[in-house]
Amino acid sequence: MQFLDTYKNLFLDYLSANKFDKAPHNLYQPVDYILELGGKRIRPLLLLMAADIAGDKAVDALSAAMSVEVFHNFTLLHDDIMDEAPLRRGKATVHEKYDTNTAILSGDVMMISAYRFLENYEPKIAIKLLKIFNKMAIEVCEGQQMDMDFETREDVSIPEYFDMITYKTSVLIGAAIQMGATIGGLDDQSANHLYHYGKNIGIAFQMQDDMLDTFGEPKVGKQPGGDIIQNKKTYLYLKTLQLVSDSEKEELLVLYNTRPTDSSNKVARVREIMKSAHVELHSEEVKNEYKNLAFSHLDAVEMTDMQINQFRSFGEFLLRRKV
Repeated sequence: MQFLDTYKNLFLDYLSANKFDKAPHNLYQPVDYILELGGKRIRPLLLLMAADIAGDKAVDALSAAMSVEVFHNFTLLHDDIMDEAPLRRGKATVHEKYDTNTAILSGDVMMISAYRFLENYEPKIAIKLLKIFNKMAIEVCEGQQMDMDFETREDVSIPEYFDMITYKTSVLIGAAIQMGATIGGLDDQSANHLYHYGKNIGIAFQMQDDMLDTFGEPKVGKQPGGDIIQNKKTYLYLKTLQLVSDSEKEELLVLYNTRPTDSSNKVARVREIMKSAHVELHSEEVKNEYKNLAFSHLDAVEMTDMQINQFRSFGEFLLRRKV
């Protein structure tokens, strides 16, 4: 997808030109560290694509794209602390490389910096962007709390899981596209349809992420089986409870109430039970339903066939990934 290279290079140049290379270095070095770990830059790329639909305004949207990327990485930094995760994108997490107090404070300055990048817009646009951003930021926190609450609950339902991933993950993708559309000058109705495209692609994306975490290879760049270790109530877990025998259900419930020092046996057994239930097939089916729902919103936006195909291609790319 050559069109993505153009947007990615544009954003990476802007990211490089806006490094957090200043004093006190113990505060800002961890910020540059997590921003330089890589990733697919999904949110800023979609934001820039949306800004280009109406009036080729990707360059004008770079500050907003940076705001979204800094905020996203702030959430990852704090999420890693809460999950006690040792790896992020194959490298040591910020709290492991530095220390927890440093990570918390560096995350705080990232959150504030995300807002500062929105100062570059004229008041009328800035107010619209802040309304989108603030709604999203609160929902992300709500989703994170739901995720943590689920770890100690045995009565989590599948609808609750989808509420949680909608808030924790997908609203940020939706808001990024909506912000880009706003900068690009699209009408509110079109921007809202793009928001729902992003939100539903985000749900499908999180389901894919859950599958990779559980069944992917260690080279994915995260702690293998991290969701199982942390007793995360993913769709895979919740659906498996519905599909397996009573004895396997009881065993799974017991496993999800333990946190052994060596979690390898736990991870292996949970995977075995999930595979016996063929839960990946169910997850793949639901993931595709959300993908198709996302694509249906593209038809309601006035844009060229080429632009529609770009959003569809990007969505397909995200959901085919193996890492």
